Amino acid sequence: MNPRLGLRDALRALDDPGAGGWPAIAIHHGARVLLVLALAVAASLLFPVSPVRDFPVLEKGMVAEEDIIAEYGFPIFKSEAELQRERAEAAAGVPPILDYDASAVDTVRARVNAFLAQIEAVTDSAGEGQRDALAGVLVAHGFPVTDAYLEVLSDPRQRARLGSALRLAIDQDLPIGVLRSADLEGSSAPQLRLRRDGVERAVWRDSLHTASWFYDRAARHLRGEPAPLVELQRLVLVRFFEPTIRLNEQATEAARERMRQAVPTIKGEVVKGEKIVGAHELVRDAELEKLRAYQEHLLRMAEVDPTVAGSSIRSFGAFLLDLLVLTIFGLLLFFYRPNVYRAWREVLLIAGLILAAVGAAALVMKLDWQAELIPIAFPVLVVATLWDGRLALNLALVVAILLSAQTELFGTTALYTMALGGAAAALSVRVVRRRAQTWVFISVIAGAYIAAALTLGMMLSRELDEVMMAAVFGVGNAIVSGIMAMGLLPLCEAFTRITTDMTLLELTDLNRPLLRRLALEAPGTYAHSINVANLAEAAARAIGANALLVRVGVYYHDVGKLIKPQYFIENQPPGRNPHDKLKPAMSAAIVRNHVVEGLKLAAEAKLPECVRRFIAEHHGTQPISFFYDRARELDPDAELDPAAFAYPGPKPQSKETAIAMLADSVESAARVLQDPTPQRIEALVERIVGSKVAQGQLDETPLTLDELKRIKQQLASVLAGMYHHRIDYPSTRETTSAPAEPEPVAVPPDPVRRHG
Repeated sequence: MNPRLGLRDALRALDDPGAGGWPAIAIHHGARVLLVLALAVAASLLFPVSPVRDFPVLEKGMVAEEDIIAEYGFPIFKSEAELQRERAEAAAGVPPILDYDASAVDTVRARVNAFLAQIEAVTDSAGEGQRDALAGVLVAHGFPVTDAYLEVLSDPRQRARLGSALRLAIDQDLPIGVLRSADLEGSSAPQLRLRRDGVERAVWRDSLHTASWFYDRAARHLRGEPAPLVELQRLVLVRFFEPTIRLNEQATEAARERMRQAVPTIKGEVVKGEKIVGAHELVRDAELEKLRAYQEHLLRMAEVDPTVAGSSIRSFGAFLLDLLVLTIFGLLLFFYRPNVYRAWREVLLIAGLILAAVGAAALVMKLDWQAELIPIAFPVLVVATLWDGRLALNLALVVAILLSAQTELFGTTALYTMALGGAAAALSVRVVRRRAQTWVFISVIAGAYIAAALTLGMMLSRELDEVMMAAVFGVGNAIVSGIMAMGLLPLCEAFTRITTDMTLLELTDLNRPLLRRLALEAPGTYAHSINVANLAEAAARAIGANALLVRVGVYYHDVGKLIKPQYFIENQPPGRNPHDKLKPAMSAAIVRNHVVEGLKLAAEAKLPECVRRFIAEHHGTQPISFFYDRARELDPDAELDPAAFAYPGPKPQSKETAIAMLADSVESAARVLQDPTPQRIEALVERIVGSKVAQGQLDETPLTLDELKRIKQQLASVLAGMYHHRIDYPSTRETTSAPAEPEPVAVPPDPVRRHG
């Protein structure tokens, strides 16, 4: 036993405490205990306990179990939405403040006189180019140029009438008081306040004159005159108009702000001893409002009077509650999922997912959002995909209990909503095998949230709009959680080094570069791999092993033959075997090396570790006996290294790689089996499996004798189906028949003699 551990040993002890004695065991379990403590502390900090005692958590539609009496008098403050609405109504009722501006008359008069002076100057000096000069003046002031307007301005009498009518309108009508109609937009007050000559008085909205009234009134000074003259007068007034009554925005806004501030923030008061909620009474919005107001009042009192606040024991009790709930999940891993408990990376990821869920819930509560927005489905989906639905369901229930135990959620229906949404996420992954099917489990989770909203709505007599809002929030939560989980899943796989079924299914695509290359460059090996995969998958299903992993692993188990495919018999065309020109040691090295080269190719293709194990373990440490015997025949006295004539291994470490070894051997042997009757195939399988057991190749696998028996039966059954006799049709007999040969009596050769 080593009483002291180095840093490398300590890090190794996080995953495997067995090799370092008691210090390693302490590090192994101590790290997990500290992780649970850290999670409990984080939950306590994210959900701090109220300094005053909690009231029974009631929701609208519930029935109170006991009377709740006010121990102190307290005000009921209006909500922010109520206060804003009332302030907006009060401000809207403030009449706009208008100022009379007499200088506007002088401004308009000066502009009109300047325009008329330019017209007179042009008509006096222009001569034959008078019309063009008049047109230039009109264009310069932004007026349209028409023949009718030019006729009016060219005629001295009409010019005089125009000037007279304009001056009368400016001197008689504009001083009455004219404003722009836009200044009254946004106000519905029937009266306004007009400040004129130092006096402010209220005026009716209808008594004020707008610019359109001024233009219409000015037209009476040209009664009976031609239409172009009247129209030109209106254009000039519009072009040079300035209102004599203006909106004083600063004074109006100041008056409105005074009115806003005058709105009371309190909507009612509860006196000491008054009943807030009565026993056996239905809880409505009014009672909930009083309860919240009471607790807020106690919090304000606690800030100035410590005797009102509770003891620090409340905070410690909340921490213990969080710790006990998290400990339940930790013990579940320890007793029922020891493989997950031992893997530090996996434990760390689960802890991070729990922390993410608690942090998101704290944010949702801080923003005063609904509990349907707590993304409990996100960590549950990740766990269900990486491990299985049972572990994910346990996580969902533990997190739901943990969150519903917090002050903001204690005793509410959030527990039901979170448990239902989390359970749907945990169980829905069973029906999803590809990432493209993400929307399948998103729909299942969304359906669970909708069901929760409907059932709670009926049970608590909620309004339809509340039920619809809860359902919409739940559906949105399902979509965001599902997309986040699938988006981050590759990172979680890389961190934990776990390969999910989704990744394995992607690797079964025969058009992936490595498999495509195998089909083109080593077609015999490719066909062999496909046949072995079918055999191995059937055997894996027979004993409940991971059939998908077996299929994927067998697809890639012989990729190392891509380096020198012609040296393996299944890829050799009829003719001379290239091994005939090589020394046995060289041939053995080439055959042996396909395992090493396969691992290199797998690493370049970034295949998961679980798939690479099939490449390394499918031959185990079997001897390459054909070349070893040949070398012995060529030089009986030579000292041969048995390791040079054996595969590098290791021996199969799992049921899946052991199945791959057996399927690989029997498929190779069955190819050279003469007259493959079911009896001969069964005898072949029995002999090959027996030889692997005798060589000790299966010593390190967890296979039982019963499982080995079922594997042999399944291999024989599938092989018999693959090599059954076909009907010899008369029309094709000439092409399918072969010259008669004496039936061999020898037992089929050991497959390891077939050069790998």
